[in-house]
Amino acid sequence: MTGPETTTGLDRPAAPAGPWALLSGAVKGVAKKYSQDRSAALPVAGGRAVVLAVADGHGSAAHFRSDLGAYWAVEEFTACAAAFAREAARVGDDAAGWPALREEARRLPQRVAHLWHERALYHDANSPAHGARPHPPVDRAGRGDRPDVPDLAAYGSTLVGAVLTEHTLFCWQLGDGDIVLVDDGGTPHTPLSTGPDMGDETDSLCEPEPWRKMRAHWQPFTGGAPPCVLLSTDGLSKSFADHQGFLDFATGLGERAAEQGVAAVQSQLPDWLARAAKYSGDDTTLVGAIAVPAQTQQQKQQEQQQTQTQGQRGTEW
Repeated sequence: MTGPETTTGLDRPAAPAGPWALLSGAVKGVAKKYSQDRSAALPVAGGRAVVLAVADGHGSAAHFRSDLGAYWAVEEFTACAAAFAREAARVGDDAAGWPALREEARRLPQRVAHLWHERALYHDANSPAHGARPHPPVDRAGRGDRPDVPDLAAYGSTLVGAVLTEHTLFCWQLGDGDIVLVDDGGTPHTPLSTGPDMGDETDSLCEPEPWRKMRAHWQPFTGGAPPCVLLSTDGLSKSFADHQGFLDFATGLGERAAEQGVAAVQSQLPDWLARAAKYSGDDTTLVGAIAVPAQTQQQKQQEQQQTQTQGQRGTEW
């Protein structure tokens, strides 16, 4: 769950053929023993939907178990979001089904937060972060004045997640981090941005009722999904002199993917993120979904069909 060099997302099977290619990369901050970031990028519903998530454990002395918190954040979000994504893919462009999807999207943050808190409470009960806890005050009848709720700050983490289909985008954000959509014209959009990061304080899953602070965005597509959707922890945006430099990076990444292919971008991504981490000093993680040209999709499908045919002929022979 932790490592000395880079972060890892959850182990997932290879993506099936679909309208997107997935991008993922992570490096630890300079002089850090290990990264507090976690991430995931996975296809759902046979590739007709994508789930993306990044989480950034706070990492300070007060949050010394935040690598676990970030891991749980990504794991619980992807489990809940995958079920939601299958339904979103089923609804597709049927606008009559969108209100129900939006209502389910409103409930998702609370479900994720409850599951995260359950895991943190269970872990803390078996291995208290701050040692043995005193019994809460009781009255003469033996009733407690307040519940014995442990402080979960040790596990504190942010969470940024998205569900993308060809017809809709749903995204959620608690704390810092970034979501960038790059449209067909190469223009970047940040649907959940609250402006430049003003410091190290951020909303967290370790707070009471964190879902109340989670920002959400829903967007239908009439002309097709954006060709590039990127999620990143704040270590990436902080490495640039200003916010526009970060947006230019996102736009350039989308352009390179269109010109050189996603595989080429994926191979260069570790170097780009390492350079960013050098400037920000923070753990740096990015995941994304890049639209695959229709011609490339057809070529992949033909190759798969040829492979299947050859296998069948081999069996018959």
